[in-house]
Amino acid sequence: MTMNDTPRAPMSPTLLAKLTGGLGDHQRVEKLCSSMGLVYAEFLPDLIKSELGLDITVAYAGSKTGAMDELIAGLGPNVSVVNGSLRNWSQNFVLGCGNGFVLTLMERMLGAMPETMAPPALRPLSLMELDLAVMVFDKIANVLRSAVNAPGAFEPYLEAPRNIEDRLPPPEGQPDEYAAAIKMSVKLGTCVSHFTLVVPQKVLLKTVVTPPKAKAPTVKSEAWTQQLTHQVHRSEVTMDARIRLQSLTLETISRLAVGDVIPFLDSEDVKVEVSANGKDLYVCEFGRSGENYTVRVKDTINSDSELLKHLMN
Repeated sequence: MTMNDTPRAPMSPTLLAKLTGGLGDHQRVEKLCSSMGLVYAEFLPDLIKSELGLDITVAYAGSKTGAMDELIAGLGPNVSVVNGSLRNWSQNFVLGCGNGFVLTLMERMLGAMPETMAPPALRPLSLMELDLAVMVFDKIANVLRSAVNAPGAFEPYLEAPRNIEDRLPPPEGQPDEYAAAIKMSVKLGTCVSHFTLVVPQKVLLKTVVTPPKAKAPTVKSEAWTQQLTHQVHRSEVTMDARIRLQSLTLETISRLAVGDVIPFLDSEDVKVEVSANGKDLYVCEFGRSGENYTVRVKDTINSDSELLKHLMN
């Protein structure tokens, strides 16, 4: 074997990423992250104020670098995430938002007054709250679109939001790129939460961050409220019905066999209690329509607004 036949050691992934523009030095990456953070701090509150009539405070909360999947996993619990892309800028970025902000926003949209609101108990979002998160992520992505050099004025594409524990794993074989996570704090009322943009460094290093031009303020809170109401009303909710049965002794219950009959407690109109998400909604009567068993609503347990608040939880 000659010296030319000696096998070469494979190049370090870190060195390869630096040579191909996929990994930048810390100072340059941090400068780009802070520039993006300043854009969010200045323009997202104005957007929320003009669209919704709500006052929020946004501030840059620092950045982290590392493998993209590790940064996403490090967002922590009680966070909703969405995969996104923006043509002519990045085919793969991720937005994460603390669920506390979405929960507080939902409460405000349902009429709660700021002075009566306490910080929400953090938990995964329900289906209805994920519907609201669609609009939250849309506003965050719109500021991003206006701030980066993406020719063509294309709109961001966002997948449906998911609670972070329900996020689909990346496709098998997809390389885990070096990325940067740009974290922002956001305050609404007494709730202090956060949102994060995770973007590959190869994209960020080519980005020219330009603050969007300020627009004349327009009040669109009524249209936004109607849009949110429509989003909530079209969400599907699983409902349950309970019918009380006659009391039986433990001895009788232990001897029940296939084919035995247990009578309803009510002898005439059979009372049915209907609930959703563990909350009682209606008092109904049991009946039948053709081949289907049905329940007919006889009374509501709460007002319309209270019903919606129950279903959000």
